[in-house]
Amino acid sequence: MFIDDVSLSIKAGNGGNGLVAFRREKNVPMGGPAGGNGGRGGDIIFVGEEGLTTLLDLRYNRIIKAKNGQNGMTKDCFGKDAEDVYVKVPIGTVVYDLTDKTVIADITRHKQEAIIAKGGKGGRGNSAFATPRIPAPEICEKGLPGEEKQIRVELKVLADVGLVGFPSVGKSTLISVVSAARPRIADYHFTTLVPNLGVVGVKDGRSFVMADLPGLIEGASMGAGLGFQFLKHIERTRVIVHIIDMASIEGRDPIEDYMKINNELRMYDANLLSRPQIIVANKMDIAGSQENLKKFKEKIKDVPVIAISAYTRDNLDELLYKIADTLDIENAKKSIVTISDEIVEYKFKPKEIPFIIEKSDDGVYNVSGPEVKKLFDITDFNRDENVKLFSRKIRKLGVDDELRKLGVKHGDTVRILGYEFEFFD
Repeated sequence: MFIDDVSLSIKAGNGGNGLVAFRREKNVPMGGPAGGNGGRGGDIIFVGEEGLTTLLDLRYNRIIKAKNGQNGMTKDCFGKDAEDVYVKVPIGTVVYDLTDKTVIADITRHKQEAIIAKGGKGGRGNSAFATPRIPAPEICEKGLPGEEKQIRVELKVLADVGLVGFPSVGKSTLISVVSAARPRIADYHFTTLVPNLGVVGVKDGRSFVMADLPGLIEGASMGAGLGFQFLKHIERTRVIVHIIDMASIEGRDPIEDYMKINNELRMYDANLLSRPQIIVANKMDIAGSQENLKKFKEKIKDVPVIAISAYTRDNLDELLYKIADTLDIENAKKSIVTISDEIVEYKFKPKEIPFIIEKSDDGVYNVSGPEVKKLFDITDFNRDENVKLFSRKIRKLGVDDELRKLGVKHGDTVRILGYEFEFFD
């Protein structure tokens, strides 16, 4: 089964908690700190695998979780890092974050790895906080939570050549006779519901990957027919082979077919028309095709047309040589890269606001923000020393000064990420 679009939940592992522990040792206050750090939580990593052609495995595994890091132990023993979770995906996979609508990864090479969700950092044990002034601290940190995301995974077929055209123009027949691909062929529309890939060999030893893509219809760029399911796969092809039924078996005008298909490509992505396009007049073995081809060339001038019959295999060598030559030209363009051709764009990324203070309906001020949440997540509030350290860090961020400006006084209640604290001045 061909699956090219899946949404799922992923959760990286949490970091292990640091430990407060002491050892017994003569002339060392309280025996000396001996609490180890927690281990790192496992990452979730997608890996490109050229042997895969579908996202079927992800469809039946909608929740992917990594294990948490091990907690710190006594005698300064660190907790073990959790193992990363590796998920194999086909080449051409694009991963989107559904929350902020951004692309997390675009996997285009075999064995390419992309960290989709990062595991949480392990918390420090009290040994890490020992100083000459505080030789036996009772402070530790909790491990940070791993990233949790709702993602969408989309497969865009990677092929050198993409066959486009109206339904039943002979795309499936062509790929079946020039490669080992065996698509469904029948005398009704949309027999090809999913892309079919085949490796095509040219007689001079060259080869390329050809994709037989589902037939287009007018309005596909707006979602009609197979719509976006087809068009998203053509984005990755380097050469477009536009097949036209020159015998007009379906009663359509070949000239109108040519214009409509290009119009759909233009409406979906104007850049598609800048790619090399080879026009193929198919079904030339049928009566009336020669007259239609003559009219086509008179109307569509300065556009080379290769006339073939996929059914009788007539003139296929000329087509394959033309495709291979065009791919060679495209490869040569990619290999000629000079420093002046490369444009490096630097985008300014504004610094995140460390905290936000908002007044709720009941008059209590709520404190939130990325830096505050990070400090909150690593603090074990069951220990007084940790609470004091949290207060000092919050004060250092400037939260106390801002609350005073807003009129908060000693003894007032302040909420930090939903938890209530008493403000001490």
